[in-house]
Amino acid sequence: MTHDPISRTPVCIRAAVDADRARLVPLINSAFSIETFLEGTRTDEERLAATMRKGEILLAELVTEDQGGEPVGCIYTEVRGERGYLGMLAVDPARQGTGLASLIVHAAEEHLRRLGCMAVDISVLSLRPELLPLYRRFGFVETGCEEFAFSRALRPGAECHSIVMSKPL
Repeated sequence: MTHDPISRTPVCIRAAVDADRARLVPLINSAFSIETFLEGTRTDEERLAATMRKGEILLAELVTEDQGGEPVGCIYTEVRGERGYLGMLAVDPARQGTGLASLIVHAAEEHLRRLGCMAVDISVLSLRPELLPLYRRFGFVETGCEEFAFSRALRPGAECHSIVMSKPL
């Protein structure tokens, strides 16, 4: 158990289950609302269910006595042989910049390590260059570029690719 950097409330990071989807969708969409270069919202119940069938989402919750846990962040994890993949890191906008993302990424790396992964990869959209320094602080380095298969359309005139970043576990 770790603590929320703002309130010092205990934070539990656990694997999300199907019953969590209704709470995850607004959290993810709020965190990704900055991505105005894409049409629509980042996810919905159907897309999130498909994502959860492919990999695992780790959910960070504030431990509260009366509510059973307030979702404050999440991250997608997927095992790809000896490599892990992280994606869709979402932190409640009111808690961004507090160190919560670091706690979530660390928990995801530990999770992938326990599953036998030797390294981890992430994909950062080229239209989100402000994320590169964040992931560098987490120990990731750029290792290449690739096309990104979008689950929703780019706004007219927008061009985007993925910057692949990796680190050993």
